[in-house]
Amino acid sequence: MKYVLMFVETEEFAKELEAMGELEQEAAYEAVGRWFAEHADKITHHVHLHPMHTATTVRLDGAEPVVTDGPFVEGKEVVSGFAEVEVADLDEALKVARSWPACPIVEIRPAS
Repeated sequence: MKYVLMFVETEEFAKELEAMGELEQEAAYEAVGRWFAEHADKITHHVHLHPMHTATTVRLDGAEPVVTDGPFVEGKEVVSGFAEVEVADLDEALKVARSWPACPIVEIRPAS
C-alpha cells in the first residue's frame, strides 16, 4: 500500500538547524541521507520542497481565481518535503516514519 510521509518543519526546528555550526548541519544532512538509503527499497518517490516564501497559492472559492504569493495559511509549521513509500500497511509506514531523523513532525496519508 502506498503512503505519503510529509515532513513538517516547525519554527523551532528551523531555528535550531540555522543555529547549528557547519559540522553539525553536515551531520544532520548525512543522517537524512542515511535514512533515505536505509529505506530505499520502500521509497518510490521523494521531494524536498523549496522554502515557503517561494509558494504561490491560487484560491478557487470566489467568483474569480485569486493568485497570491506565499503559502495558503500563515503558520509556524510547514511541509518541507515528502516521500512516497510502498509498504505492507500503516504499521510499516509508522515504523519508517518513527526513524525519520530530521523535522519533528511526520504526517502520514494513504495514497493511490
